[in-house]
Order: sequence, then C-alpha cells, then structure tokens
Amino acid sequence: MRVPAFIKTAKPFWELMRFHRPIGTLLLLWPTWWALWLAAGGFPKISLLIIFSLGVVVMRAAGCVINDIADRSIDKHVTRTHNRPLASGALNLTQAKITFIALLVLAFGLVLLTNLLTIGLAFIALILASVYPFMKRYTHLPQVVLGAAFSMSIPMAFAATNNAFDSLIVVIYCTNLLWTVVYDTFYGMVDREFDKKIGVKSTAILFEGNELIIIGSLQVLTLFGFILIGQRFDLASIYYWAIMAAAALMIYQQVLINRGQTPDYFKAFLNNNWLGFVIFAGIALSYMMR
Repeated sequence: MRVPAFIKTAKPFWELMRFHRPIGTLLLLWPTWWALWLAAGGFPKISLLIIFSLGVVVMRAAGCVINDIADRSIDKHVTRTHNRPLASGALNLTQAKITFIALLVLAFGLVLLTNLLTIGLAFIALILASVYPFMKRYTHLPQVVLGAAFSMSIPMAFAATNNAFDSLIVVIYCTNLLWTVVYDTFYGMVDREFDKKIGVKSTAILFEGNELIIIGSLQVLTLFGFILIGQRFDLASIYYWAIMAAAALMIYQQVLINRGQTPDYFKAFLNNNWLGFVIFAGIALSYMMR
C-alpha cells in the first residue's frame, strides 16, 4: 500500500517532537496533575486541566526538539539515537529551529490563558528546558537541571489555580526533582558506554559502581517526600497505599538495574510511568473519598 506524501513529509517532524514515544510526556504529565489536584483540593477547573495537559504535550515536544538541536552531532555516534531526524539528515537545522519556535509560540498562547504569575514562571521553565541539553557537556548533573525543568509545572499549577505561592510547593517540587533524577539516571545508564567514549557527562556515569545504593537512597528520599505531601495536604489513607505501591515499584526497579543489562535499565526507566500514575491515583481518590 502506497504511503501518502503528506505522511512521509510529516513523519520526521513527528519523530523530532518524539510523539511516537509518549513516555516522556507521561512522566511530565503525572506531577503536573498531582499539582493541579493538590492546588485545587480536588478536581481542578476543566479549563486549567486542558491548558496544562496541552502545555505538557507541547513543551515536552519543544524540549525534545531543542535537545536534538543541541545533540545533533553527538546523536550520530550513539546506536540508540543515530536515526533521529537531525542526526540522520531527514531534517535540517533550519527546519528544527522553525519547529521549536512554532512550539514555543503555541505554548505561550496556552499560558496567556492563565495569569501574570503563571506567565512569569513559564519563562523560568523555558530557560531551564533550553539550557538542560547543554549541561551534559559541563557537569555530571544534567539530570538535576532536567528535574528542575520538569518540576516547574508544579508551581505553575498552583499559581494558575490560586494566583499565589504556597510554601507547600517546595515539598512537591523537591520530591519530583528527586524522582526525575532517579528515572533519568536509568535512562542515562542505557547510553553510558557510548557517552563515556564521546565525553558526555551524566549521573549514570557519576554513580557508576554505586548505582544501587545511590539511586536507592534517592528513591527513599522520594518516598519520604511523598509521605510529607500526604501529611501536609491531609490526604486519606488510600494515598498511603499508593505510596506503598510506589515503594514496590521502586524495589522492582532496583531488581532490574541489579541485573546490569542495558534492556533492564530501559525497563526500569519505563516502569516509572506506573509510579507516577499510582501517586496520582492516590491523590485523586483521596479527594474523591472526602
């Protein structure tokens, strides 16, 4: 069957924005929804739910584009990424830049539907998302910068909902940052051997040889953060069952990375989608049961 021309044309753009691999969108969406529900004390306004959900999709796509722009030379040397549109030549740099700008315009249009405080925070989120791809050249902690960027949806959700800051945001923000470092370290472990050869830095390289204890410690801190969230927001007992489920998933992830096989590192990374979901389910059900 002949593939229509427009599909052939759109395919590299679709892949550039990573729409064919939604795991990154989901990992960004869950904490955004945590924050929306916690800020509203239950089901958020439909308008905000739509704005932030679309915003997650658009900004994750923009993040993937700027990442590929920054890594276009590096990606050619990594087995997992050498077929990406920029690295393979399916798209050129100008096309990628135009795509990035178009996504930013769309994202800005969405944030304009909120308030000034949220708009101001959006600029901070943009800066963090834009500098993250370049951090791997200068520090072994680019995952921390990614965590800071991925967590910006949390204060933005509170700002859009209540038009004010809340000290409790810090607990959610730091908890999500820790969790992001954990799962993105798993992701980095997939490419660790290639990264060492080409001089790219990551926590996966920094933690090498001590992954189990360091990642395990970060996971324990993340669980502690989840507990603090439950206490500070007076969530119901079902939320704590969700934390127990999250702990079980973390143990499973430890089992996977202990095997020392690249496919298992990627499985551990993907498994975090379920962790984000169970925490969201615990929050949402907690408010539903009141």
